[in-house]
Amino acid sequence: MPYISPLLTSIVDATKKSSSSLDRDFAELEQLQNSIKSIKTFVMNSYTRLEQNLKVELSKIRPDVPVFTPSDKIVGKSYFAISPIEGLINFAHGNPDFAVSVALIENEEIICGVIYNPARDETFFAQKGKGAFKEGYRNHERLRVSSLKEIESALVSSTSSFKNKSSDISDLHSKILKKTGNLRISGSIALDLAYLAGGKFDASISLSNHLCSIYAGILMITEAGGSIRSVNQKDIRVEDMSEVRKTGDLIATNFNLNQKIFEIFK
Repeated sequence: MPYISPLLTSIVDATKKSSSSLDRDFAELEQLQNSIKSIKTFVMNSYTRLEQNLKVELSKIRPDVPVFTPSDKIVGKSYFAISPIEGLINFAHGNPDFAVSVALIENEEIICGVIYNPARDETFFAQKGKGAFKEGYRNHERLRVSSLKEIESALVSSTSSFKNKSSDISDLHSKILKKTGNLRISGSIALDLAYLAGGKFDASISLSNHLCSIYAGILMITEAGGSIRSVNQKDIRVEDMSEVRKTGDLIATNFNLNQKIFEIFK
């Protein structure tokens, strides 16, 4: 397909190849539910193995750029940003809402993004200027954000970080519920953004995200016709990625709900 460049194809293949053991590990977790200690060790081994596999495979594609994970401090303007198991707590509990997230950044611009959920065999990918897609057997599905205009009917997702105070999270969720009445907390911001790009959510609001967890999803939202803003930015008429990078606070919406979602915070 013309919209899948050799570069993006290579990143998709590297992501899925690196994740081949994750599906098997997920299936084995059910047998370990009676031993909390065994589960913790098993999960961390899965995470570490996947992280190492991703670094090896991605370095074959672009040996000139480093690979950063959520445990790293990002430096430089060009790099791979990966979250090996985005939704790690879900994975550890046998919940299929987790994903592998990979993004390539060049000169501070997100060029390619891949989000792969091995539990459901779902692969989402995007390339700057070429659109966002969900992988299909014969034809790939073009991702488009929803066209919903009424905030009262909006389905909004949210995730939280251990960095957030419980009062801040409670306040955020209370504000969302007062306006929409429809809040979903999945535990995986990467999947939330992929589903928003495909119209399954109408907005996603989350705080203190690590950039490795959201870069691929951000590209998918913008390529699917959506809007990316920071919770704290003053002028919502334009995208302000510098504020998103600084805080990790993120509002992603379809275009029609951009203004209405921001009014939640007034």
